[in-house]
Amino acid sequence: MEFEKSAGVASGWKISGIAGGLALAGLLAVTAPLPAQEPSVTQLVTTRGLDMAAGTVTLPLHHGRMPSGEAVWFVVLDTDDGASAVALGVNWSPKLSKLEGAAVREAGPGPDGELLFKVGKIDFTPERRVVPGAGDVPFPPQAAEPGSRGDDNYTPFFRDTATRHIFNAPVLAFGVEGDALDQFCDGNPDYSQVHDKVVRICPRDGEVTLALTQGFSHGSPIVYISTESDSAGVAALEGATHAPALSDIDSAIGDLPGEAVEPIFVVVNGATGTDNTDRQGLASALSDGLAPLNVVGDIPPFGDGYSPLWDSHPIVWSDQAIAGGDRVLLRDGDVIADLARRGLLTGPGGRPVGAEGVIVNCPVIGHLR
Repeated sequence: MEFEKSAGVASGWKISGIAGGLALAGLLAVTAPLPAQEPSVTQLVTTRGLDMAAGTVTLPLHHGRMPSGEAVWFVVLDTDDGASAVALGVNWSPKLSKLEGAAVREAGPGPDGELLFKVGKIDFTPERRVVPGAGDVPFPPQAAEPGSRGDDNYTPFFRDTATRHIFNAPVLAFGVEGDALDQFCDGNPDYSQVHDKVVRICPRDGEVTLALTQGFSHGSPIVYISTESDSAGVAALEGATHAPALSDIDSAIGDLPGEAVEPIFVVVNGATGTDNTDRQGLASALSDGLAPLNVVGDIPPFGDGYSPLWDSHPIVWSDQAIAGGDRVLLRDGDVIADLARRGLLTGPGGRPVGAEGVIVNCPVIGHLR
């Protein structure tokens, strides 16, 4: 089995600061199967359409430029500024104020009123390729090549030159003008021109539809978008852009207030089978193409430590847990910590569960009840 990539211009920068100018906004598959009944969804980001059956969200599409003239098409999903978060209808993440160095670039109003990104380019022409491992051992994959690659200066996080606040603005198309992208207003985009999460993109209407991934936080299902990772292999598995600059983000084994990151727990060897209610993890995702159902830390309103930057904590069910029938669907970090204390969960190779230093940008769109 091999998975491969097969109405109006967005607002300008007419009001001071990012909030005014922006106008006032899975692993291998869109999501895991949703509940049979219609879920109750609490949206954390203002959208132009959330389709849980299709596993997609439609968001405002924004337009900027590079100093060299290339068009930059992006969405905004998080900021460290509470007032801008309310004005834009995006997530407030105070932790983003901790970003510095290569992990954040600068941008501000350009001479034509568009957002001007000082550095950072993306190549969308590579073809995403993921080949599961042979036989009954799908993970690790035999091949994992991302479908888009940022240069050493690309990061989705920028600091507004006027307000000095930080915004999470994943780039979805680069170096292509709006009229060329308008041919994808009805879908079927050319993935040599756009991000792998794009389902449809329509500059003339100022919107883009993106594929969602399902996971869990504090026991509740959530939906989010994986857009970048500093690991090429993880970017390939997530259908995200490889952004090496994110490696400049400090992370630690614990979830510390001074960090810009939150933990994400990634099950390596969970139960498999689409009809198995405990199905979860990388081996399952590579076998059936559904989401791995990762478990994350705080999201609004579950805790006050939300960040879209997730630091991967791989977890492995022990032989004892599997033999004893203890391998279940994990939904909560506290449960994971308890199972790890009991020796039923470990890190790879029997090591303690902890951060592996892989960063993924995963803005949360909503949670289900």
